[in-house]
Amino acid sequence: MAKKRKEKLSVAKEIDGMEDKLASCRNSLEDIDFKLRKLELTVEGRKSLEKEKDSLTNKVSHYERELKSLRHENRKNMMVSVALFLLIAVIYVCWTM
Repeated sequence: MAKKRKEKLSVAKEIDGMEDKLASCRNSLEDIDFKLRKLELTVEGRKSLEKEKDSLTNKVSHYERELKSLRHENRKNMMVSVALFLLIAVIYVCWTM
């Protein structure tokens, strides 16, 4: 991840937080879509909802990119953990033989 994390959180906790933010944005988008389809709105009200919808759409795409990056980092961390475990297992087997 190119950016430094402001808080010392594990990658898994960051992923959970990002997924929560993403779900919240998607729920808000669904609400706005419902309002745009079902309600009788003034031109100004419709423009306001469209602007909010665009803003939420941008947030969703940003959160999805960030989530993809965090998942990639999590995979790398897991690969390193598995490699270390295998190395320790090989050393243990060689030592005990």
